[in-house]
Amino acid sequence: MNTTFVTTDRAPTRGGIAWKVTLILIPLITLGLLLWLRQLEVEALRQRAVSSYGSVPSFQLTNQNGQPFGSPQLAGKIWIADFIYTMCPGPCPMISTRMSDLQKPLEKTDVRLVSFSVDPEKDTPQVLRSYATRLQAEPGRWDFLTGPKSAIYKLSHDGFKLAVSDGSDTQGIPVHSTRMVLVDRHGQIRGYYDATEPEAVTKLLADTNHLLREQPK
Repeated sequence: MNTTFVTTDRAPTRGGIAWKVTLILIPLITLGLLLWLRQLEVEALRQRAVSSYGSVPSFQLTNQNGQPFGSPQLAGKIWIADFIYTMCPGPCPMISTRMSDLQKPLEKTDVRLVSFSVDPEKDTPQVLRSYATRLQAEPGRWDFLTGPKSAIYKLSHDGFKLAVSDGSDTQGIPVHSTRMVLVDRHGQIRGYYDATEPEAVTKLLADTNHLLREQPK
């Protein structure tokens, strides 16, 4: 009696191998494409022209350490400004968080951060020092300024071209811009960035890096 053995094992076909390889490669190719597109976007932001919006007038105020601080301390520096106040019930925490987010990416540069209080009568140097501590502000890099209200409001409105009000005609609380402002080494305003927009920090960092290349130390 002859016994015939039948096997069902088959050698993989070329088509099957090719299909498996394709399944493996598709995610890798997709990831590579996404990374390439992101790099293109970053490069486009870095290469775009950074406009000029006029110069910041000379000023002299007082920082959180009770020391004079103003134009002389910022001369020859690239710096980023905002206007906030410590008791703000509105957008100030977001603005200050955005500013704080800039510290790590810029830690190896000489870029300075400057926050002006629009409620200087309450925001004494001691109050601002506590606020800076809560934000983990790096000493010598991020300064919080107070001084005569008239000087700060004039600087905001006439110097930075930003709206500001002490609130006397509304709810009695200061009203100010949510924009962060980029200033170059020559005291020229080079950009405005609304801190309430998700891409504000990305755009601001791209333009700041552009200035660092355009105006090296």
